[in-house]
Amino acid sequence: MAERGDRGGQQAACGHDSYRTPLASRYASPEMCFVFSDRYKFRTWRQLWLWLAEAEQTLGLPITDEQIQEMKSNLDNIDFKMAAEEEKQLRHDVMAHVHTFGHCCPKAAAIIHLGATSCYVGDNTDLIILRNAFDLLLPKLARVISRLADFAKERADLPTLGFTHFQPAQLTTVGKRCCLWIQDLCMDLQNLKRVRDDLRFRGVKGTTGTQASFLQLFEGDDQKVEQLDRMVTEKAGFKRAFIITGQTYTRKVDIEVLSVLASLGASVHKICTDIRLLANLKEMEEPFEKQQIGSSAMPYKRNPMRSERCCSLARHLMTLLMDPLQTASVQWFERTLDDSANRRICLAEAFLTADTILNTLQNISEGLVVYPKVIERRIRQELPFMATENIIMAMVKAGGNRQDCHEKIRVLSQQAAAVVKQEGGDNDLIERIQADPYFSPIHSQLDHLLDPSSFTGRASQQVQRFLEEEVYPLLKPYESVMKVKAELCL
Repeated sequence: MAERGDRGGQQAACGHDSYRTPLASRYASPEMCFVFSDRYKFRTWRQLWLWLAEAEQTLGLPITDEQIQEMKSNLDNIDFKMAAEEEKQLRHDVMAHVHTFGHCCPKAAAIIHLGATSCYVGDNTDLIILRNAFDLLLPKLARVISRLADFAKERADLPTLGFTHFQPAQLTTVGKRCCLWIQDLCMDLQNLKRVRDDLRFRGVKGTTGTQASFLQLFEGDDQKVEQLDRMVTEKAGFKRAFIITGQTYTRKVDIEVLSVLASLGASVHKICTDIRLLANLKEMEEPFEKQQIGSSAMPYKRNPMRSERCCSLARHLMTLLMDPLQTASVQWFERTLDDSANRRICLAEAFLTADTILNTLQNISEGLVVYPKVIERRIRQELPFMATENIIMAMVKAGGNRQDCHEKIRVLSQQAAAVVKQEGGDNDLIERIQADPYFSPIHSQLDHLLDPSSFTGRASQQVQRFLEEEVYPLLKPYESVMKVKAELCL
């Protein structure tokens, strides 16, 4: 991302006297931070210059083995101070690093960046970084799905009150509700993998994408220019390169990348919001460590801080999608440079944010706590109303009149509701039914009619089928990394 007039070469001071993004200093994993580090970026620039020189030599340009070896020997020998001074003078980050690389490779200096434009290293490095960042996210997302699948399987039969509009609805099971979360994450896993695999290399295209400079280097030999493009693409580990580019690869790629990350953010936000609501109901909690403090003022508090963090960062992740949308829409003709500063921020922040929420969600999913007794009590409060239709059907089977029974139930239900809402008492509808001689023909059936498991439909079977047919096959490529535990930075 070459940027004239930008101060990108100046490194922020470390320590406590200068701002550092919390994504790097507080939240994201070391491996993701490294992928977006200056060292990784500029080392990749040098690797791209080496690949270009090797391919140009193979195709007949006068580049010596000694020059190639000198470049190889100095890939990691990066003088960041010199590069910063060069950029301060030149106001051009790529040329600053061309000079810095040339300084430690004096014999190869004349052929570094031969025929290339800034976007040869800038854009191709970005694509390599995006691919590698996806490779870090995919197994993390797979592990989250795996942990939640274990949770869903273990609690596939545990009845719980369902909610629509956050109002009591028919029963479901704890495992079935978890499968709603898993299904969204499975879609995210497939989408991330698709976008990762669809990434194409910018390749060797020249200043406006016409390859004119390379055609001149190879004296009009079209085949050699195409071979050069193909060779460097293969060296970078890509199966395909763009045939058509301007100076940059199309910024629609960045939209695709951030779209799937933003979609992942939406999934995580929904999941963690559910967990926060369930924590308020005291039915489920995220892990809470022995020494953890929930509130500085209220010692009894057990706040769902991990889920809250996920929601907070997921919102940031979702809003980042606006950056590449705006950038792609204002790229004039073959390119304008107003993409550069924006992309330096939004691409890195999107992946560091996604990395953080996946690390945190894995930690949550490895320690979710369920309180069956609380769930059971809430079911007992609501189930009598839900069971009224079954009670009516049982009375009709015992010889009763459906309309008479409906009216009896209506009156008793309103009386019970008044106890709950006006007096703050427990739902006593069943006690009222047991005390009414009209319902004596089914008094012996009431326990069976009120069995919560009879109200969960096919939830348990759905969980089993979903895990076996959709989830486990999707996770199979990631089996080797499933045992890795989540570690939170803070």
